[in-house]
Amino acid sequence: MRSEVATLPGSPERPNEDWAAAALPASGGGGTLVLLDGVTPPAGDVGCVHTVPWFTARLGGTLTELSASRADLTLSEILSLAIRRTAELHADTCDLSHVRTPQATVVLARWDAAAVDHLVLSDSVLLLRAPDGAVRAVRDDRLDRIPREALRSHAAADRLRNSEGGFFTAAADPAVAERAVTGRTPLEEVRALAALTDGAARWVERFGAGDWTECAGVLAKEGPAGLLQRVRVLESASAGRWRGKLHDDATAVYVEL
Repeated sequence: MRSEVATLPGSPERPNEDWAAAALPASGGGGTLVLLDGVTPPAGDVGCVHTVPWFTARLGGTLTELSASRADLTLSEILSLAIRRTAELHADTCDLSHVRTPQATVVLARWDAAAVDHLVLSDSVLLLRAPDGAVRAVRDDRLDRIPREALRSHAAADRLRNSEGGFFTAAADPAVAERAVTGRTPLEEVRALAALTDGAARWVERFGAGDWTECAGVLAKEGPAGLLQRVRVLESASAGRWRGKLHDDATAVYVEL
């Protein structure tokens, strides 16, 4: 098995809020992939004394442990338990009911000798490449379906965050795990898989430099680091053309089975 992980911070002045891991269980059979994209809150009260990297490290570490060791649990159950455990670490010091309490997007994949299970929550993406080279992108597109004008203010986004008719992220409520996009694919139908935060997925989604199949080809030939460097070149060349951050935290995980 080949596995590679690469990440770049959006700015040298800010900590990277992404978190990623690829692991093999002690039994030696199968493996697991975890990717989190921490949600950067606007300035002001978030109800928590901890940073987003604090949250993603603890949630990511728990997800990696559970997905690699608890084959008896589904990925939804693993996400629910990991959210609960992480919440317990700061429930006594923070207001976890605050809409901006630390949160993250989630990609989980776990495979054994029979199949690949996957879970995607919010706007990170999972790619599954078949032996014939066909690539399937697994996405949670609820955020995409919200009109851009409905997200123009922080208050408007807050009303849609983790609410019916809006979009969902992993924060402090374990029940959000039931909102994730999940599925199972026979192992013989998967040759490689990759997980991308939206900062890495810009190569396809913002710049249209290629489709998901071509993106998987870049990952196979150049690795995650090669894809991230391509994104940074495109971002620098397009400065001033896009609203929001010029560079975002960008993370990619690539695994060949």
